[in-house]
Formats: sequence, structure tokens, C-alpha cells
Amino acid sequence: MSFFKRLFKIGEAEAHAVLDKLEDPIKITEQGIRDLKKDLQESMTSLAEVKGVAIKTRKDADNQKLLAEDYERKAMLLLQKMQAGQLAPADAERLATDALSKKEQAAIEAARLHQEASNHEKMCDQLQTNINKLKSNVSKYENDLLTLKARSKTATASRKINEQLSKIDSSGTISMLEKMKAKVEAEESLAIAYGEMASVEKSVDDEINRALAGSSTQALPGAGSSQLDDLKKKMGIV
Repeated sequence: MSFFKRLFKIGEAEAHAVLDKLEDPIKITEQGIRDLKKDLQESMTSLAEVKGVAIKTRKDADNQKLLAEDYERKAMLLLQKMQAGQLAPADAERLATDALSKKEQAAIEAARLHQEASNHEKMCDQLQTNINKLKSNVSKYENDLLTLKARSKTATASRKINEQLSKIDSSGTISMLEKMKAKVEAEESLAIAYGEMASVEKSVDDEINRALAGSSTQALPGAGSSQLDDLKKKMGIV
């Protein structure tokens, strides 16, 4: 394969790949269904036309049959007049012969038209069968398209949710939440510690105040006892 042929093949493959990416299966299917409906409408128009021709042909055939019967009746009347002496035999037989000839022509035409009408009716039956099949296919394709649309939406929504979940894990958000949790717990522990310290200082002051008020005789803590001894000596207690 020459260099230019290989280059053309590569370009062709790339063009098909781009078209595949641009094509939307749902839109293509919708367009396909619209085309089928258009074909269905055209087929129904053709069916109506063929039925109209068949009906007219059958009616013409019946008229020709009636015409043949009428010519035969006229030929009989001519002969009856001849028998009654109301019409010359030569004229009666000539006219009766002409009537029978026309009767034969009408009968032949009636048979031809009946056969033609039958052919049109068979064509109508075949066309009706194809139309029924096309209707069934269009209905089936529309239902399939609705189902595929619903599945496509569900799949898209699931994919987006899964992508979000995947991003949460990969971005370390859970790790960040754990760090925040540890920080909050540390803050809470520190707050408790400060609270306990404040409680201790407050309880000592309260105890001193209660002792001075005479509501308690409990001794002060031992811390700073040397200073206490000095104070006692100063006060002459020891």
C-alpha cells in the first residue's frame, strides 16, 4: 500500500471516530422513528388510493354485468315482439343479434374488470398487512425508546453520584473531617481543663470566705505551711 493510500485510510478512520463521538444514539433513534412514521403515512395514502381504484373497478365490473344482462333482456323482448307479430322477423333478429353481440362484449368487459378488481383487492390486502407490521414496529420502537431514555437518565444520574462519591474519597475529604474532629475534641478537652481550673480557684475562695464568715472551720490546704507558721508566730499563736 502506497504512502498516500495509508494516509487516506488513517484520515478516514479518524473521521469515523469523530462522527461516532458526535452521534447521539437517542436522537438517531428518534429520527429513525420519524422516518418510519413518514413511510407509514405514505403507505396509508397509497393504500387509500389503491382501495379507491379497487372499489371503482369492482363497481364498473358490476355495471358491465348489469349491462350484459340488460342487452340479453332486450334481445328477448325483440324476439317476443317478433313472435307477437309486432316486429318484422328480419329486423327483430338483426336487432336481437346486435343486442346479443353487445351483451357478449359487456360480459367480457365485466369479467376483465372483475379480475382487475380482484388484483387490486389482493394488492390492498398485502399493503394492509405491511402497514399493520409497520405500525407494530413503530409502536414497539417508541416503547423501546421510552425505556432506553429512562435507563439512560438513571445511568447518567448514577454515574454522577458515583463520580461525586469517588471525588470525595480521592480528595481526602474524609481525612480532613477526621482532622477537624481531632481538633474539635482537643478544643473541647482544653475547655474542660480551663473549666476545672476555674472551678478549683473559685472553690478555694469560697472556702476562705465561708471560714471568715464562720460557716466553716476546715483548715486551709498544707501548701505554703512555712508562711503560715511565720504568720502564727507574728500573731503570737505559737
